[in-house]
Amino acid sequence: MSDPKLLINGALRDGVRTMDVINPATGDAFAACPLADEALLDEAVAAARAAFPAWSARPIDERAALVTALADALQARAGEFSQLLTREQGKPLDQAGMEVMGAAFTLRAFAAMRLEPVLLKDDEKGKIVELRKPLGVVGAITPWNFPLMLLMNKLGPALMAGNTVVAKPAPTTPLTSLLFGALCADILPPGVVNILCDDNDLGPAMTSHPDIAKISFTGSTETGKKVMQAAAATLKRVTLELGGNDAAIVLDDADPVDTARRIFHGAMANAGQVCVAIKRAYVPEAMYEIFCDELAKLARAAIVDDGARQGAQIGPIQNRAQFDKLKALLKSCAEEGQVVAGGDVIDRPGYFLSPTIVRDVDDDAAIVREEQFGPVLPVLKYRDLDDVIARANASDYGLGGSIWSADEERATAAAARIQSGTVWVNQHLALNPTIPFRGAKSSGIGAELGADGLKEYTQASIINIKR
Repeated sequence: MSDPKLLINGALRDGVRTMDVINPATGDAFAACPLADEALLDEAVAAARAAFPAWSARPIDERAALVTALADALQARAGEFSQLLTREQGKPLDQAGMEVMGAAFTLRAFAAMRLEPVLLKDDEKGKIVELRKPLGVVGAITPWNFPLMLLMNKLGPALMAGNTVVAKPAPTTPLTSLLFGALCADILPPGVVNILCDDNDLGPAMTSHPDIAKISFTGSTETGKKVMQAAAATLKRVTLELGGNDAAIVLDDADPVDTARRIFHGAMANAGQVCVAIKRAYVPEAMYEIFCDELAKLARAAIVDDGARQGAQIGPIQNRAQFDKLKALLKSCAEEGQVVAGGDVIDRPGYFLSPTIVRDVDDDAAIVREEQFGPVLPVLKYRDLDDVIARANASDYGLGGSIWSADEERATAAAARIQSGTVWVNQHLALNPTIPFRGAKSSGIGAELGADGLKEYTQASIINIKR
């Protein structure tokens, strides 16, 4: 992307200054991103507010056609988007391609959804109907691990519900969002979507802005608390998709080798930088040795490289701050458990860590209590199912989890006892834009995706008619 621009009121604009965008595979800058200030934020919000009446009044099939046109345009340039995504985010090119195509699929899925009026009562005394109405201007704040996909998770339902949007991507991965903004400039009416970039300094102004009706935020739990606090002053609606510390519990009838392979993928996808990745695995004592050995073998065989190179399976950590955090966490791994694979920084330019497996750790170890958000997996042993479920639930987080067993009925019963928004059986990371995705406890508020996710961008209104 040779000359990235902000999108404000249908026009591609320069910022007030620029900031380097770093390729995490090299540690070097490869582009300059335009940055907005509060004046440009106010301009974008005003444009979105001015565009709202016409956009919300537009027939929903027309809105759907335009959202589908965005999906078509994104898919037509999938190769360009994928290469740019790999450069700014770091993930291998094939995984970037999956994200781009998944983003287009998400737009299409929301374009097909309708929130029809719901008839609550209809008798001789009266009729009661529930309608869903758009909120107004939505502020969408997205993270750096899936910058394009998570933007579509917000844009799709916001636009289909009849809202207009001001989006702010993460400072370290702004370029795919800006490139998508260029598509919006060609397809959507001015002001319907606006995309601004910052250096982590516009969040407070955006979350407290009096003309933004809702904030949809995906990111860390600590930042989510600040978003909620700022939104409280104007009673904004909020959707918060926050951190996770997903537990995978392997039952004693599971195949240890096959399950280890599946859990390794669920932990190491996108270099472990997934809010709903497996972040701790609980394994029966009887199969613990073979399970840890298989995980260690997979970790040592994984190809860690620049995502742009053919054959790369695990790319770099996305940014310097997260890289430094993980390096500190690796030191605690060696002190609190036995590192059987990885545990070190790869000696090359960029932010590369070896995929790391840690065994013989206790529940109170930092690597178990904290969300590592990197290619590091602790493996804990257990004897009793009731005990391990209690241990898995003893966390402030509750985003996802998984149960692994040859007995579907037994696994389903165990899954029902896990305190998480989503619990998978014999799989992990199985997300679908038509299925709601929620966080329990400190992992979030509200729903993303599915019809329930679409409702998050609406206000329910009751029409009560007396006969």
